[in-house]
Amino acid sequence: MNAIEIKHLSKSFRGMYAVNDLNMTVPVGSIYGFIGENGSGKSTTEKLICGHLVPDAGEIKLFGRDYKDAGVRVRVGALIENAGCFPGSSIYQNLMMQAINLGIENRDEEIKRVLKIVRMQDNANIKFKSCSLGMKQRIGIAMALLGEPALLILDEPINGLDTDGMKIMRDILVDITKSYGCTVLISSHILGELEKIATHYGIIRQGKMIMELSAKEMESRARVFTSLKTDDMKGALSKLKEKYDNVREEDGYLRVYDVDEVEEIVDYLYKKGYVVSEIRKNKIGLEEYYIELMSKKEK
Repeated sequence: MNAIEIKHLSKSFRGMYAVNDLNMTVPVGSIYGFIGENGSGKSTTEKLICGHLVPDAGEIKLFGRDYKDAGVRVRVGALIENAGCFPGSSIYQNLMMQAINLGIENRDEEIKRVLKIVRMQDNANIKFKSCSLGMKQRIGIAMALLGEPALLILDEPINGLDTDGMKIMRDILVDITKSYGCTVLISSHILGELEKIATHYGIIRQGKMIMELSAKEMESRARVFTSLKTDDMKGALSKLKEKYDNVREEDGYLRVYDVDEVEEIVDYLYKKGYVVSEIRKNKIGLEEYYIELMSKKEK
């Protein structure tokens, strides 16, 4: 069973499609990285799944049931845009108000549970307005986790965070899926961070899903390249282009793509009079894969 199944979903505003015939599949237990440029339809899709917007057409199923089914709606938690907290109230008070609104029993125990998950059990009495951005994002996730949802939908939760904040957020999201069995749908522009935790990806453009793949599939498709430096980068680049089809200079290195044997490159340059001072083999990451994919779609 999948946590989310979407077929031919569309939503327009004033005749312009924000989501256009979208298909999407999010496996149970996954961390699904939802990727796309600004205006591609990510937030609209998430709002449609949450029932905040009404679709023009299409089908949304959550855990095999229609997304409007009250029995399945209670299994969904979401943080879209912001946490919606009262600035002058404490973290605990904000969580208590939300717990009351949701009709949760044993509210004190539930609040302590979610605060522990987001690593904020020692901060319950701090006023929301005094919290850092990272703390506010974690409070929003805590609110979304009230009631033990099976599906968590997060819109850009790591944007604007510092390095420590992003690491804490990564740890929390992995913990949510591994320890609590929750499926996570997360959108983000910070693809390098998303790559560290996502098990699946969906790439959306102009309201259409252009590709879905697992992290393993992405890894297998990622192109191999060799990065190297020499004393004469310009001369070495010219000689490498005589032998190899795809060579370019990026970030202070010469990159040779789709060549398995590093020794072959070193030997070739040595025979041409160039000594390699630094060399390593790499695969392109999610961000470069995404950029290459988008550039191909534009052609």
